[in-house]
Amino acid sequence: MREKQLKTRWADRVDRDHVLEEYPRPLLQRESYVNLNGYWDYAITEEGKKPRRYDGRILVPFSPEASLSGVGRQLKPQESLWYHRTLPGEICPERGKRWLLHFGAVDQYAAVSVNGKTVKRHLGGYLPFSADVTDFLGEAGNELTVQVRDYSDMFYYSRGKQKLKRGGMFYTAQSGIWQTVWMEQVPETYIRELTVTPLYDEAAFLVRVRLSGVCPSEDGQVYTDEERRNKVSVTVSSEETQPFRTEGCEGREIRIPIPDMHSWSPEDPFLYDIEVLAGRDRVRSYGAMRKVSVGEDAKGVPRIFLNNRPYFQRGVLDQGYWPEGLYTPPCDEAMIYDIRTMKRLGFNMLRKHVKIEPQRWYYHCDRIGMLVWQDMVNGGRSYQSWYVTYLATAMEYFHLRMHDSLLWLLGRKDERGRRQFVSEMRGTIRALYNHPSIVTWVIFNEGWGQFHAASLTKIAREADKGRLIDQASGWFDQGGGDVRSIHNYFFPLHIKAERRVTALTEFGGYSLTVPGHHMYRKVYGYRIYRKKSELTRGYGEWMEREILPNIEKGLSASVYTQLSDVEEETNGILTYDREVLKLDEETVRELNEKMIFREDV
Repeated sequence: MREKQLKTRWADRVDRDHVLEEYPRPLLQRESYVNLNGYWDYAITEEGKKPRRYDGRILVPFSPEASLSGVGRQLKPQESLWYHRTLPGEICPERGKRWLLHFGAVDQYAAVSVNGKTVKRHLGGYLPFSADVTDFLGEAGNELTVQVRDYSDMFYYSRGKQKLKRGGMFYTAQSGIWQTVWMEQVPETYIRELTVTPLYDEAAFLVRVRLSGVCPSEDGQVYTDEERRNKVSVTVSSEETQPFRTEGCEGREIRIPIPDMHSWSPEDPFLYDIEVLAGRDRVRSYGAMRKVSVGEDAKGVPRIFLNNRPYFQRGVLDQGYWPEGLYTPPCDEAMIYDIRTMKRLGFNMLRKHVKIEPQRWYYHCDRIGMLVWQDMVNGGRSYQSWYVTYLATAMEYFHLRMHDSLLWLLGRKDERGRRQFVSEMRGTIRALYNHPSIVTWVIFNEGWGQFHAASLTKIAREADKGRLIDQASGWFDQGGGDVRSIHNYFFPLHIKAERRVTALTEFGGYSLTVPGHHMYRKVYGYRIYRKKSELTRGYGEWMEREILPNIEKGLSASVYTQLSDVEEETNGILTYDREVLKLDEETVRELNEKMIFREDV
């Protein structure tokens, strides 16, 4: 039973007329920007039925299950959620211009209509999608409607930690629009995609620009020469360097040398400004010179290298949940607080757990200096707990490898569901590729919906050759990828170096409930403490006994569970409302300072 509706300090500061108004896509930014967040009409109907009237107003982009939405209603699998609003008057047809409509994320299936005409259908609750709505617009009074279906954990679609019957380590299911909705006006031919790859050892960026069509010449004529018609220019600059402009062609690699290269790291998150011009379109972006790789230290032990030096990654598991917003943070400042607080405690990495954040979260990691291990979002039908949890934990203890070919036990017997996961994995890599903070892709977690991990590792490697791959975090390791990824909450830790890097990607989970700062009477955690001093002592003893001695033996990264409490799971460093730091700050910082390789000093 819920004791109270918790809220963070930022909840009461949410301005309903100006909700999450910051530019939502810093890696591809234009001057044109119309934010569509705010109050929309909503209705919940039986599956597929159009509403005769709307039930009230919902504050977008907060899900109806989130208190900030003003709805407080759980969308069920057999229901449809309808959104409606009139577009601002400035959005109307204009010769030589196009209007693009963008959704940061809608959970799970969305059908988007403008003036009663369907302009886009999208499946998948975590990735951004867009539609060119120009040809559907009238001169005034344009109507935007979104129909949503969400099967949550009742089907094989990706769902993360959501569960209709929340409890323990699984949380309240949320649905519908949960990231910013916005529009921008672009030329007839515009920059559709920009990829930036740092060539660290060559002190250069590799840039590729993709356009929506063919650029006109300066006098308005269309180029006929293939080498000229899709000409683009890229300018790189920084506070230390003069702008350096390079020209190239759409779809082809453009190499940009960076003299006196300044490396990016958590200690020095230096960013280069990038501007791209193609015809009449201009966008701003940024990039960073950093390299992540696996190499051997002076003793021949495989280590994670950052910028060609061994670098121990001290991480925290980050669920990305908020008491008043669920998946959606109340504001930019709230996201920044989480990142800066963990950095202040001495952590240099966050493992984003089976969730994809709004792109501004990664932008803040890029500029503040926080490494990110990005999980793919798990899906599949119901998992057999006796197999994926209890038996798997025992097998891990005895160092016995379990294969991921028994698809019915892992919830992956549906071929369409497997194809959908592969598509979303590729989409995740493509959507987040340019963020320098991301250094590792985590494909599967603890066997949740896992299948054919070796094949998916190859697919991920083809999509991104410049980052590490954690093939299977926890158990069901298939021996591939770059990381031997261990979860250990209960047993002594025994590290033995192998050909891959060894990382303890989940540990701890120690629980402390702070009166007045938790939502439910029931408490979930792996070890229960009653006082801050006892929790700090338990944390310190584990670190001194299990973590620090194993660094020399081959441990190259660690991830403590977890950043904050979430609902019943009260094992966070912070309480769910982010008001109480439950561990002694100095103790955590001092222990983190000890977690280094000797080559780091």
